[in-house]
Amino acid sequence: MNKWYLIFQRNTGLNPYVWLVFCILPFYFIFRSSNTLEVAGGIILVVLFFLCYRLAFVSKGWKLYFWTSVQLLISITMSLWFDYVYFALFLAYFIGNIENRAGFLTMYVIHLVSVFVTMNYGFASFKPVFISQFPFIFINLLVVILLPFNIYNRNKQGKLEGQLEDANKRISDLMVMEERQRIARDLHDTLGQKLSLIGLKSDLASKLTINNPEQAKLEMKEVQQTARVALKEVRELVTEMRGTKLEDEIHHVRQILGAAGIEAHISSNVDGMAVSLLTENVLSMCLKEAVTNVVKHSQATICWIHIEQSANNLTLVVKDNGTGIKANGNLYNFKGSGIRGIRERLEFVNGTLDVRSDQGLTLAMQVPIVFIQRQGGERQG
Repeated sequence: MNKWYLIFQRNTGLNPYVWLVFCILPFYFIFRSSNTLEVAGGIILVVLFFLCYRLAFVSKGWKLYFWTSVQLLISITMSLWFDYVYFALFLAYFIGNIENRAGFLTMYVIHLVSVFVTMNYGFASFKPVFISQFPFIFINLLVVILLPFNIYNRNKQGKLEGQLEDANKRISDLMVMEERQRIARDLHDTLGQKLSLIGLKSDLASKLTINNPEQAKLEMKEVQQTARVALKEVRELVTEMRGTKLEDEIHHVRQILGAAGIEAHISSNVDGMAVSLLTENVLSMCLKEAVTNVVKHSQATICWIHIEQSANNLTLVVKDNGTGIKANGNLYNFKGSGIRGIRERLEFVNGTLDVRSDQGLTLAMQVPIVFIQRQGGERQG
């Protein structure tokens, strides 16, 4: 059997026992009457109100507005007959949970006008109960005015956050799939050619074993050498796949620049990376590639590295005072220098690369901070 308080919305923000008080309160006003028929009529109205409330809560489309209208009529009747105006609170909470904007605004205006008119009628009639309840009736009116919009906006925000979470989950799944494809391509490029070469060399060596043993030995040596190269490339690929934190990569970069005789100026306004581990790994690889370009091609004496985090983006800038993109009138290995690889890695995490050549080369890498889950101390990007 369902618990009694499940007839109310789960997200009203009130304790179920507060609702219980509002369920019992109308009977106090009803039993003030000495007329048995009025008491019976009041009890019927209360039961009918909560029945309609429950039916409206589980209904969709026109039925929702029909049962809400019945509740509205009962609320007006209770206000005029028994001076009980607090059914308006139930309606205020319920109307705030209507998802359709046009339906929400229509019911909100009708409800607000009905409450305002009935309250003014009670005060204009100089009903003693209305006069004695003035502070509570005034608070009731404020709740009717403000609460529906508060609940409507909160529900809308929750829905958008849920959609954003689903979208980020799909993005994460796509990124995992893309990473798998990249790994497959790297393995194919790394091992495919060399394994084919090993197979051909082995077949040739087996055929030369009898007729030309010396040539067969040479072929087998080449097979061994090719196998060693393939093993080395696989190890490098696995090492790259393990990932590197940006903080660790900065430490390595400082050592590389120092060994190359290049003065390093590294600054950051970031206390902790507000991006996913995958994005941080991509930035680490891009930083490594950018500094490698500085060491190999720039002829620079100073290298500036700056990391800055805003509300929506993380920016990594690598600048040197070297020769820039052009060296001796030609683009110095622009496509082969790793810039294309940096751009492709950044595109994988929806990042961008801005290349500028002015008194040296400046690479500005920017990645978005898509989503951060702060609860539980875990971050996502």
